[in-house]
Amino acid sequence: MYVAVKGGERAIDNAHQWLAEERRGDLSVPELTITQIREQMALAVNRVMAEGSLYDPDLAALAIKQARGDLIEAVFLIRAYRTTLPRLAASNPVDTGAMAVDRRISATFKDLPGGQVLGPTFDYTHRLLDFTLMAEGKTPDTPSPSGEEGRGEGESRVPHVTSFLNRDGLIEVAEPGDATPPDLTREPMELPADRTLRLQALTRGDEGFVLSMAYSTQRGYGRTHAFVGELRIGTVAVEVDIPELGFAVEIGEIELTECETVNQFKGSKTEPPQFTRGYGLVMGQSERKAIAMSLVDRALRWQELGEDFTGAPAQDEEFVLMHCDNIQATGFLEHIKLPHYVDFQAELELVRKLRAEAMALQEAAE
Repeated sequence: MYVAVKGGERAIDNAHQWLAEERRGDLSVPELTITQIREQMALAVNRVMAEGSLYDPDLAALAIKQARGDLIEAVFLIRAYRTTLPRLAASNPVDTGAMAVDRRISATFKDLPGGQVLGPTFDYTHRLLDFTLMAEGKTPDTPSPSGEEGRGEGESRVPHVTSFLNRDGLIEVAEPGDATPPDLTREPMELPADRTLRLQALTRGDEGFVLSMAYSTQRGYGRTHAFVGELRIGTVAVEVDIPELGFAVEIGEIELTECETVNQFKGSKTEPPQFTRGYGLVMGQSERKAIAMSLVDRALRWQELGEDFTGAPAQDEEFVLMHCDNIQATGFLEHIKLPHYVDFQAELELVRKLRAEAMALQEAAE
Protein backbone atom coordinates (compact mmCIF):
# COMPACT_ATOMS: atom_id res chain seq x y z
CA MET A 1 0.00 0.00 0.00
CA TYR A 2 1.02 3.64 -0.43
CA VAL A 3 2.84 5.09 2.55
CA ALA A 4 3.19 8.88 2.85
CA VAL A 5 6.74 10.11 3.12
CA LYS A 6 7.39 12.19 6.23
CA GLY A 7 10.14 14.71 6.75
CA GLY A 8 10.59 15.25 3.02
CA GLU A 9 11.28 18.99 3.24
CA ARG A 10 13.99 18.53 5.87
CA ALA A 11 15.59 15.76 3.80
CA ILE A 12 15.60 17.98 0.70
CA ASP A 13 17.23 20.84 2.62
CA ASN A 14 19.92 18.48 3.86
CA ALA A 15 20.46 17.19 0.32
CA HIS A 16 20.93 20.76 -0.92
CA GLN A 17 23.45 21.48 1.83
CA TRP A 18 25.36 18.29 1.04
CA LEU A 19 25.34 19.18 -2.66
CA ALA A 20 26.85 22.60 -1.86
CA GLU A 21 29.62 20.93 0.17
CA GLU A 22 30.35 18.44 -2.61
CA ARG A 23 30.40 21.25 -5.17
CA ARG A 24 33.04 23.13 -3.18
CA GLY A 25 35.16 20.04 -2.62
CA ASP A 26 38.34 20.08 -0.56
CA LEU A 27 38.52 23.47 1.19
CA SER A 28 42.32 23.36 1.05
CA VAL A 29 42.11 23.60 -2.75
CA PRO A 30 41.53 27.12 -4.15
CA GLU A 31 37.99 27.65 -5.41
CA LEU A 32 37.44 27.87 -9.16
CA THR A 33 36.54 31.37 -10.31
CA ILE A 34 34.07 32.24 -13.05
CA THR A 35 36.88 33.92 -14.97
CA GLN A 36 38.99 30.75 -14.87
CA ILE A 37 36.14 28.64 -16.20
CA ARG A 38 35.29 31.18 -18.89
CA GLU A 39 38.86 31.55 -20.11
CA GLN A 40 40.24 28.02 -19.66
CA MET A 41 37.17 25.86 -20.31
CA ALA A 42 35.97 27.86 -23.30
CA LEU A 43 34.68 24.89 -25.32
CA ALA A 44 32.47 23.75 -22.45
CA VAL A 45 31.24 27.32 -22.03
CA ASN A 46 30.50 27.50 -25.76
CA ARG A 47 28.47 24.31 -25.66
CA VAL A 48 26.37 25.54 -22.75
CA MET A 49 25.70 28.83 -24.55
CA ALA A 50 24.73 27.08 -27.78
CA GLU A 51 22.40 24.50 -26.26
CA GLY A 52 21.06 27.02 -23.76
CA SER A 53 20.27 29.54 -26.53
CA LEU A 54 21.87 32.40 -24.62
CA TYR A 55 25.14 34.06 -25.57
CA ASP A 56 26.75 35.08 -22.29
CA PRO A 57 30.11 33.46 -21.43
CA ASP A 58 30.02 34.63 -17.81
CA LEU A 59 26.58 33.17 -17.12
CA ALA A 60 27.52 29.94 -18.90
CA ALA A 61 30.65 29.68 -16.73
CA LEU A 62 28.55 30.31 -13.63
CA ALA A 63 26.13 27.56 -14.69
CA ILE A 64 29.00 25.11 -15.19
CA LYS A 65 30.34 25.90 -11.73
CA GLN A 66 26.93 25.56 -10.11
CA ALA A 67 26.27 22.29 -11.97
CA ARG A 68 29.63 20.80 -10.88
CA GLY A 69 30.64 20.41 -14.52
CA ASP A 70 27.45 18.65 -15.62
CA LEU A 71 26.95 20.44 -18.94
CA ILE A 72 23.36 19.31 -19.46
CA GLU A 73 22.43 20.57 -15.99
CA ALA A 74 24.24 23.81 -16.83
CA VAL A 75 22.22 24.12 -20.06
CA PHE A 76 19.06 23.61 -17.99
CA LEU A 77 20.09 26.44 -15.66
CA ILE A 78 20.79 28.78 -18.58
CA ARG A 79 17.49 28.05 -20.29
CA ALA A 80 15.59 28.56 -17.04
CA TYR A 81 17.31 31.92 -16.53
CA ARG A 82 16.69 32.89 -20.14
CA THR A 83 12.94 32.64 -19.66
CA THR A 84 13.11 35.44 -17.06
CA LEU A 85 14.72 37.95 -19.42
CA PRO A 86 12.69 40.64 -21.21
CA ARG A 87 12.95 40.83 -24.97
CA LEU A 88 13.87 44.41 -25.84
CA ALA A 89 14.49 44.04 -29.58
CA ALA A 90 15.19 41.60 -32.39
CA SER A 91 18.60 41.77 -34.04
CA ASN A 92 19.19 41.71 -37.76
CA PRO A 93 20.53 38.54 -39.40
CA VAL A 94 24.29 38.41 -38.86
CA ASP A 95 26.56 38.67 -41.90
CA THR A 96 28.94 35.73 -41.69
CA GLY A 97 30.59 36.91 -44.92
CA ALA A 98 32.01 39.79 -42.89
CA MET A 99 33.27 37.49 -40.13
CA ALA A 100 36.65 38.26 -38.59
CA VAL A 101 37.88 34.69 -38.93
CA ASP A 102 40.15 32.89 -36.48
CA ARG A 103 39.86 29.63 -38.38
CA ARG A 104 38.75 28.98 -41.96
CA ILE A 105 39.36 25.76 -43.84
CA SER A 106 37.95 23.97 -46.85
CA ALA A 107 38.20 20.29 -47.76
CA THR A 108 37.11 21.01 -51.35
CA PHE A 109 39.27 23.98 -52.42
CA LYS A 110 42.98 24.08 -51.62
CA ASP A 111 43.70 27.60 -52.82
CA LEU A 112 41.32 29.91 -51.02
CA PRO A 113 41.44 33.70 -51.23
CA GLY A 114 43.24 34.56 -48.01
CA GLY A 115 44.56 31.01 -47.64
CA GLN A 116 43.60 28.19 -45.33
CA VAL A 117 43.53 29.64 -41.82
CA LEU A 118 44.22 26.72 -39.49
CA GLY A 119 43.55 28.65 -36.27
CA PRO A 120 43.31 26.99 -32.85
CA THR A 121 42.50 23.33 -33.48
CA PHE A 122 43.03 19.85 -32.08
CA ASP A 123 43.23 18.44 -35.62
CA TYR A 124 47.01 18.14 -35.67
CA THR A 125 47.65 17.19 -32.05
CA HIS A 126 48.80 13.70 -31.10
CA ARG A 127 46.14 13.10 -28.42
CA LEU A 128 48.82 12.36 -25.84
CA LEU A 129 48.47 13.61 -22.30
CA ASP A 130 50.56 16.74 -21.84
CA PHE A 131 51.92 16.40 -18.32
CA THR A 132 53.54 19.83 -18.54
CA LEU A 133 50.04 21.21 -17.96
CA MET A 134 50.30 19.88 -14.41
CA ALA A 135 53.04 22.44 -13.78
CA GLU A 136 50.57 25.10 -12.72
CA GLY A 137 51.52 28.73 -13.00
CA LYS A 138 53.77 28.33 -16.03
CA THR A 139 52.65 29.78 -19.35
CA PRO A 140 53.36 27.64 -22.45
CA ASP A 141 55.19 29.19 -25.37
CA THR A 142 52.70 30.36 -27.99
CA PRO A 143 53.78 31.23 -31.55
CA SER A 144 52.61 34.58 -32.81
CA PRO A 145 49.93 34.40 -35.53
CA SER A 146 51.27 34.89 -39.02
CA GLY A 147 50.59 33.76 -42.55
CA GLU A 148 48.17 30.90 -43.01
CA GLU A 149 48.29 30.17 -39.27
CA GLY A 150 46.90 33.59 -38.41
CA ARG A 151 43.59 35.34 -38.78
CA GLY A 152 43.77 36.27 -42.43
CA GLU A 153 44.14 39.88 -41.34
CA GLY A 154 43.55 42.76 -43.72
CA GLU A 155 40.39 41.43 -45.37
CA SER A 156 37.14 43.14 -44.48
CA ARG A 157 35.08 40.40 -46.11
CA VAL A 158 35.88 36.74 -46.50
CA PRO A 159 33.71 35.27 -49.30
CA HIS A 160 32.08 31.89 -48.81
CA VAL A 161 33.75 29.09 -50.74
CA THR A 162 30.47 27.77 -52.15
CA SER A 163 30.05 31.05 -54.03
CA PHE A 164 32.76 29.81 -56.43
CA LEU A 165 30.61 26.81 -57.37
CA ASN A 166 27.59 29.05 -57.57
CA ARG A 167 29.20 31.06 -60.38
CA ASP A 168 29.18 27.99 -62.61
CA GLY A 169 25.68 26.91 -61.63
CA LEU A 170 27.00 23.69 -60.11
CA ILE A 171 25.37 24.17 -56.71
CA GLU A 172 21.85 25.00 -55.69
CA VAL A 173 21.11 28.65 -55.14
CA ALA A 174 20.53 29.54 -51.50
CA GLU A 175 17.97 32.34 -51.52
CA PRO A 176 17.18 34.07 -48.22
CA GLY A 177 13.54 33.91 -47.23
CA ASP A 178 11.39 36.99 -46.86
CA ALA A 179 9.25 35.79 -43.97
CA THR A 180 10.44 36.12 -40.39
CA PRO A 181 11.23 32.61 -39.18
CA PRO A 182 9.40 31.27 -36.12
CA ASP A 183 11.21 31.50 -32.79
CA LEU A 184 11.61 28.08 -31.21
CA THR A 185 12.44 29.64 -27.84
CA ARG A 186 9.05 31.36 -27.70
CA GLU A 187 6.75 29.10 -29.70
CA PRO A 188 6.26 25.32 -29.45
CA MET A 189 7.52 23.21 -32.31
CA GLU A 190 4.96 22.14 -34.88
CA LEU A 191 5.47 19.34 -37.38
CA PRO A 192 6.04 19.30 -40.26
CA ALA A 193 8.70 21.96 -39.65
CA ASP A 194 10.29 24.17 -42.28
CA ARG A 195 14.05 24.33 -42.63
CA THR A 196 14.47 27.45 -40.47
CA LEU A 197 12.76 25.72 -37.56
CA ARG A 198 14.74 22.52 -38.07
CA LEU A 199 18.01 24.46 -38.00
CA GLN A 200 17.00 26.15 -34.75
CA ALA A 201 16.24 22.79 -33.16
CA LEU A 202 19.55 21.32 -34.34
CA THR A 203 21.71 24.24 -33.24
CA ARG A 204 20.40 23.98 -29.66
CA GLY A 205 20.10 20.21 -29.73
CA ASP A 206 22.36 17.87 -27.79
CA GLU A 207 25.77 17.66 -29.44
CA GLY A 208 26.08 13.93 -28.83
CA PHE A 209 22.70 13.16 -30.39
CA VAL A 210 23.29 15.35 -33.44
CA LEU A 211 26.75 13.80 -33.81
CA SER A 212 25.35 10.26 -33.75
CA MET A 213 22.71 11.17 -36.34
CA ALA A 214 25.38 12.69 -38.58
CA TYR A 215 27.60 9.62 -38.16
CA SER A 216 24.72 7.38 -39.17
CA THR A 217 24.38 9.26 -42.48
CA GLN A 218 28.06 8.68 -43.21
CA ARG A 219 27.61 4.95 -42.59
CA GLY A 220 24.85 4.68 -45.18
CA TYR A 221 21.70 5.47 -43.18
CA GLY A 222 20.80 8.41 -45.39
CA ARG A 223 21.69 9.85 -48.77
CA THR A 224 24.60 12.11 -47.93
CA HIS A 225 28.11 12.02 -49.38
CA ALA A 226 29.38 15.25 -47.96
CA PHE A 227 32.50 17.35 -48.32
CA VAL A 228 33.23 20.24 -46.01
CA GLY A 229 32.94 23.12 -48.43
CA GLU A 230 33.92 25.52 -45.70
CA LEU A 231 34.29 25.63 -41.95
CA ARG A 232 34.86 29.00 -40.35
CA ILE A 233 35.11 30.28 -36.78
CA GLY A 234 35.21 33.94 -35.87
CA THR A 235 33.36 36.95 -34.60
CA VAL A 236 30.50 38.79 -36.27
CA ALA A 237 28.79 42.04 -35.46
CA VAL A 238 25.27 42.04 -34.04
CA GLU A 239 23.10 44.92 -35.19
CA VAL A 240 19.68 46.20 -34.19
CA ASP A 241 17.49 48.56 -36.20
CA ILE A 242 16.62 51.74 -34.31
CA PRO A 243 13.37 53.16 -35.76
CA GLU A 244 14.07 56.64 -34.37
CA LEU A 245 17.42 56.76 -36.15
CA GLY A 246 16.43 55.02 -39.36
CA PHE A 247 19.49 52.80 -39.46
CA ALA A 248 21.04 49.83 -37.69
CA VAL A 249 23.35 50.18 -34.70
CA GLU A 250 26.01 47.64 -33.71
CA ILE A 251 25.38 46.47 -30.15
CA GLY A 252 28.18 43.94 -29.81
CA GLU A 253 29.99 40.94 -31.27
CA ILE A 254 29.53 37.21 -30.87
CA GLU A 255 31.68 34.25 -31.81
CA LEU A 256 30.14 31.76 -34.23
CA THR A 257 31.09 28.52 -35.95
CA GLU A 258 29.67 28.07 -39.43
CA CYS A 259 29.88 25.00 -41.64
CA GLU A 260 28.60 24.50 -45.15
CA THR A 261 28.86 21.06 -46.68
CA VAL A 262 28.76 20.24 -50.37
CA ASN A 263 26.79 17.11 -51.20
CA GLN A 264 26.61 15.17 -54.44
CA PHE A 265 23.10 15.11 -55.90
CA LYS A 266 22.18 13.01 -58.94
CA GLY A 267 19.01 14.94 -59.57
CA SER A 268 15.35 14.12 -59.16
CA LYS A 269 12.00 14.67 -60.83
CA THR A 270 12.08 18.30 -59.73
CA GLU A 271 15.78 19.20 -59.57
CA PRO A 272 18.71 18.80 -62.05
CA PRO A 273 22.00 17.09 -61.13
CA GLN A 274 24.04 19.48 -59.02
CA PHE A 275 25.67 19.90 -55.66
CA THR A 276 23.41 20.59 -52.71
CA ARG A 277 24.08 22.25 -49.39
CA GLY A 278 24.00 21.28 -45.75
CA TYR A 279 24.28 24.05 -43.21
CA GLY A 280 25.33 24.38 -39.60
CA LEU A 281 25.68 27.49 -37.41
CA VAL A 282 26.50 27.31 -33.70
CA MET A 283 27.36 29.85 -31.01
CA GLY A 284 31.00 29.89 -29.97
CA GLN A 285 33.72 27.54 -31.18
CA SER A 286 31.97 24.23 -31.77
CA GLU A 287 33.06 22.83 -35.10
CA ARG A 288 32.12 19.20 -34.39
CA LYS A 289 28.56 20.31 -33.68
CA ALA A 290 28.45 22.58 -36.75
CA ILE A 291 29.67 19.82 -39.09
CA ALA A 292 27.25 17.28 -37.60
CA MET A 293 24.41 19.77 -37.86
CA SER A 294 25.12 20.39 -41.55
CA LEU A 295 25.04 16.65 -42.30
CA VAL A 296 21.74 16.15 -40.50
CA ASP A 297 20.30 19.26 -42.14
CA ARG A 298 21.08 17.79 -45.57
CA ALA A 299 19.58 14.42 -44.65
CA LEU A 300 16.34 16.10 -43.55
CA ARG A 301 16.00 17.90 -46.89
CA TRP A 302 15.17 14.71 -48.84
CA GLN A 303 11.56 15.72 -49.43
CA GLU A 304 12.16 19.24 -50.75
CA LEU A 305 14.82 17.89 -53.11
CA GLY A 306 12.52 15.15 -54.42
CA GLU A 307 14.58 12.24 -53.06
CA ASP A 308 13.23 8.92 -51.83
CA PHE A 309 12.79 8.29 -48.13
CA THR A 310 15.03 5.36 -47.23
CA GLY A 311 13.79 4.98 -43.66
CA ALA A 312 17.06 6.27 -42.20
CA PRO A 313 16.68 7.80 -38.72
CA ALA A 314 18.43 11.01 -39.81
CA GLN A 315 15.81 11.49 -42.55
CA ASP A 316 12.91 11.16 -40.13
CA GLU A 317 12.04 14.73 -39.15
CA GLU A 318 9.85 13.78 -36.20
CA PHE A 319 12.40 11.31 -34.84
CA VAL A 320 15.28 13.80 -35.03
CA LEU A 321 13.54 16.96 -33.86
CA MET A 322 11.56 15.36 -31.05
CA HIS A 323 14.59 13.61 -29.56
CA CYS A 324 17.51 16.02 -30.07
CA ASP A 325 16.71 18.32 -27.14
CA ASN A 326 18.71 17.17 -24.12
CA ILE A 327 16.66 19.18 -21.61
CA GLN A 328 13.39 17.64 -22.73
CA ALA A 329 15.03 14.21 -22.80
CA THR A 330 16.58 14.69 -19.35
CA GLY A 331 13.30 15.80 -17.81
CA PHE A 332 11.42 12.82 -19.16
CA LEU A 333 14.18 10.37 -18.26
CA GLU A 334 14.92 11.62 -14.76
CA HIS A 335 11.31 11.95 -13.67
CA ILE A 336 11.18 8.17 -13.27
CA LYS A 337 13.46 8.40 -10.22
CA LEU A 338 10.84 10.49 -8.42
CA PRO A 339 8.17 8.78 -6.26
CA HIS A 340 5.88 6.49 -8.26
CA TYR A 341 4.60 4.49 -5.31
CA VAL A 342 0.95 4.38 -6.35
CA ASP A 343 1.77 3.49 -9.95
CA PHE A 344 4.10 0.71 -8.87
CA GLN A 345 1.58 -0.72 -6.40
CA ALA A 346 -0.99 -0.88 -9.22
CA GLU A 347 1.54 -2.64 -11.45
CA LEU A 348 2.45 -5.00 -8.62
CA GLU A 349 -1.15 -5.98 -8.02
CA LEU A 350 -1.67 -6.53 -11.74
CA VAL A 351 1.38 -8.83 -12.02
CA ARG A 352 0.24 -10.82 -8.95
CA LYS A 353 -3.22 -11.23 -10.47
CA LEU A 354 -1.79 -12.37 -13.82
CA ARG A 355 0.55 -14.84 -12.09
CA ALA A 356 -2.33 -16.26 -10.06
CA GLU A 357 -4.45 -16.72 -13.19
CA ALA A 358 -1.55 -18.34 -15.05
CA MET A 359 -0.89 -20.76 -12.18
CA ALA A 360 -4.61 -21.64 -11.95
CA LEU A 361 -4.67 -22.45 -15.67
CA GLN A 362 -1.54 -24.53 -15.30
CA GLU A 363 -2.97 -26.51 -12.39
CA ALA A 364 -6.22 -27.07 -14.28
CA ALA A 365 -4.31 -28.39 -17.28
CA GLU A 366 -2.42 -30.85 -15.09
